[in-house]
Amino acid sequence: MSQKHAKVEAMVDEFRGQDLNAYYLAYFGCFNRQLYFEAHEVLEVLWLGQRQGPNGAFYKGLIQLAGGFVHLQKNRPGPAGALFKLAQTNLGRYPSLHEQLEVARVQQLIDEWLTRLAAEGAPTAFWVKVNGPELTLQP
Repeated sequence: MSQKHAKVEAMVDEFRGQDLNAYYLAYFGCFNRQLYFEAHEVLEVLWLGQRQGPNGAFYKGLIQLAGGFVHLQKNRPGPAGALFKLAQTNLGRYPSLHEQLEVARVQQLIDEWLTRLAAEGAPTAFWVKVNGPELTLQP
């Protein structure tokens, strides 16, 4: 087992045995702790097996969303904005509530961050840490 695989599995372990896929749940656990790179890594495991499936673009959009925040943490507004736009496109293929996620709310969140980037330029990594978004699933 590779070191990367072991790290991903450790992040996913606490979410096993629940109604939704543990990798999907781990994405939100990591994202909400502002571990955006890790969120990307855990969901990528799920996405790789389903790229061509009905949720392929959905998972890809969520991965792109996390990737955008990785770029913001590294003070790279251009790549962040580009990933946010890609995420919007991919998530836009799904209904307003999908896989217990309010996709419409995520789209709104992306709009808000794109507006901030356009108005303010790159928020500092500290600003992102203090004001980072949270994603919640509906029961």
